[in-house]
Amino acid sequence: MQRIFVVTGATSGIGLAVVEALVRQGAFVIGVGRDPGRGAALEARLGGGALPGRVRSLTADLALQSEVRALAAAVRAEVAAAGRDWLDGLINNAGTFTFHRLLTAEGFERQWAVNHLAPFLLTHELLPLLSAAPMGRVVTVSSGSHYHTRLRWNDLQLRRFYNGLLAYKQTKLCNVLFTLELRRRSRVQAFAADPGLVFTEMGFKDNPALVRWIWALRRRSGITPAESAAGIVFLATEPSIQTAPEIYWQHGRPKAPDPAARDLESARRLWEISARLCGLQEGAAVNADGPRRARAGRESRR
Repeated sequence: MQRIFVVTGATSGIGLAVVEALVRQGAFVIGVGRDPGRGAALEARLGGGALPGRVRSLTADLALQSEVRALAAAVRAEVAAAGRDWLDGLINNAGTFTFHRLLTAEGFERQWAVNHLAPFLLTHELLPLLSAAPMGRVVTVSSGSHYHTRLRWNDLQLRRFYNGLLAYKQTKLCNVLFTLELRRRSRVQAFAADPGLVFTEMGFKDNPALVRWIWALRRRSGITPAESAAGIVFLATEPSIQTAPEIYWQHGRPKAPDPAARDLESARRLWEISARLCGLQEGAAVNADGPRRARAGRESRR
């Protein structure tokens, strides 16, 4: 039976390479991007029956929780239309880096919203479908940037002193802690993927000229998106790792994350803060009943 996967950040870079690899394996892939034009190009490139699988593009701005919830509803409709009552995998690939502090329309720092809260909330919304799958998987793309990082619990969104690189590093640490706690609270298998240094366009978006120049130099030594995607697809599809205990992987091999990413108390605390910021019942499991409205911009100060 054809497997169904959701991939965010699907219209460029690593996400596009992941979508193509899954379609070549015969999967039905629901690809998510911000630009409808790029989504149409994705369908045109990988559709038409030339490959064994198929792709459907959905548009959402993952910086906004309202759009994340609308996206989840659209995914549920696509899965139902395919005659299925489960989802085989969710690949939380979308990410952003902003040098200057930017707030979303809902009042969150943009990197915090896109890199952490969006995968947290989207996973919550889709977990009933993922839990019903024979081998449900959640793969969240983290980064080696999480090493040597600690969460600023009293100022997670760095409102008092913003540093774009620190904000990014914090969200990548959150990706691993989220994966750790998701395993504890759900029945799905979850992995955090380290994509390595990849030749992508991410550092060019919404950033000043100096940052773009540094990124251009840095990415020259990176691997291709297709090379990076291979490890992510492995985590999403390989049957032999369904019960693997390791949470952090790079290029298809387990890798020790930073000790801060293995702290169970930090994982629990981050989960509860994130649930409140997403309007979910505090302390509830990720597959709890319906959400309540979020109060944007609030954080725990415990």
